[in-house]
Amino acid sequence: MPRKGSLLRELPILVVVALAVSLVIKSFLVQFFYIPSGSMENTLQINDRVAVNKVPFISKSINRGDVVVFRDPDNWLPEPYSADGNKYIAKIKEGFVAVGVLPNPAKQYLVKRVIGVAGDKVECCAKSKKLMINGIEIDEPYIFAGNTPSDTKFNVTVPEGKIWVMGDHRGASADSRFHQDDINQGMVPTSKVTGRVIGIIWPLKNFGLVGSYSSLK
Repeated sequence: MPRKGSLLRELPILVVVALAVSLVIKSFLVQFFYIPSGSMENTLQINDRVAVNKVPFISKSINRGDVVVFRDPDNWLPEPYSADGNKYIAKIKEGFVAVGVLPNPAKQYLVKRVIGVAGDKVECCAKSKKLMINGIEIDEPYIFAGNTPSDTKFNVTVPEGKIWVMGDHRGASADSRFHQDDINQGMVPTSKVTGRVIGIIWPLKNFGLVGSYSSLK
C-alpha cells in the first residue's frame, strides 16, 4: 500500500500528465463544442454539446453529407464579447479552453452540413424544388420540417480546396447561400475545417451519434 507522502509527491506529476494527455486529445483527436443556435435543427438542438473528430487528415476526407465544425471563413459571425465580470469564473473558463472542454472564444466557429465538395456544381432548384448536384436531384431527409431546400436561388461550382455548406434548418441558417459576396464567394476553405461532428454528448436525452448522409453516391 503506497504511503501518503508518496501519493502527495506523485500528484503534481499525475496532474501534468493528465493535462498533457488532454492537450494531445484536443489537438489531434477530439474536441467538444457547444451549439448556440437552431441553424442545424433537428439534427442538433440549441445547447447541445457535441464531440468533433479532429483527425489530422480531415481536410482531405471531407464528404458530402458530413456535419462539420469550421472557423469563421470571412466575418460570418459578429465579434465575440464576454459578459463575465467575475475574474475567477474567467480563469476557470480559460482553463477549460486550454484543455479543450470549451472552444477558444477568440476563434469563432460554425457548424453546418457539407452539401458540395470540390468539383461539384450545386444548384437551386429543380422544378421539384429539390437541390441539384451535378445535375442530379438530391433527397435531404435531414431538413427541418416545413422548410424547403432553399428559398434562395443559386448556381455555384465548388473550387478545389473549398466546400459549400448549408444548415439543416434552412429557414434559420445564414450559410454559404448568404455569403456569396465574401472573399470565398460563400465557400468554406477546407483549411478552416476543425473536424466532423461524430456525436452529441450532452444533454443525455439527445445523446447519440451524428452520421453523414449523402443521397448522391
